[in-house]
Amino acid sequence: MKGHSIQLIVGLGNPGAKYEDTRHNAGFWFVEQLARAHGENLQPEKKFFGLSARITIGGQDVRLLNPTTFMNNSGQAVGAISTFFKIPPQSILVAHDELDLPAGIGRLKQGGGHGGHNGLRDIIASLGNCKDFQRLRIGIGHPGNSKEVINYVLQKPSVADRQRMDAVIGEAVRITPEALNGSWQKAVQELHTFSS
Repeated sequence: MKGHSIQLIVGLGNPGAKYEDTRHNAGFWFVEQLARAHGENLQPEKKFFGLSARITIGGQDVRLLNPTTFMNNSGQAVGAISTFFKIPPQSILVAHDELDLPAGIGRLKQGGGHGGHNGLRDIIASLGNCKDFQRLRIGIGHPGNSKEVINYVLQKPSVADRQRMDAVIGEAVRITPEALNGSWQKAVQELHTFSS
């Protein structure tokens, strides 16, 4: 992991019941499942503009955050918590929905641009234009027409797609300790093999 351990895991999505089960909330689903797997629930944290929890993975202290600012302002929450705990961008993992991957495919990635994802775009801006944070890309598929993307990400996936997404999120939760304890490449390999 190039000497940087993950101290903060952020899930991206939109708050409220209306958006709860929509494709755009795949990042939320991952962080919620990770918290549950470690016996925690996310609690409202006003100063971080989101729902937060603290868990220990392999003896490592990790903060979890699901911003409640709406997707396009995700950076407000990430900026607030990373500044408060002095967490460098390289120690942040952001889980988000990914149009360029089919449902049921997950990929870990170090750094990179925002690829048109407004949540990532806002986080990059909030971190002083730094793109060096890690990402967990959760495939949601693509509607096939760029004009349909906004409606598509704000709709519920089909039952079959949701099952595929839940399966890859479950695997991502399973390999998170490896990604955090320095076995990043092993975690990458296992996730990619699971969802190839």
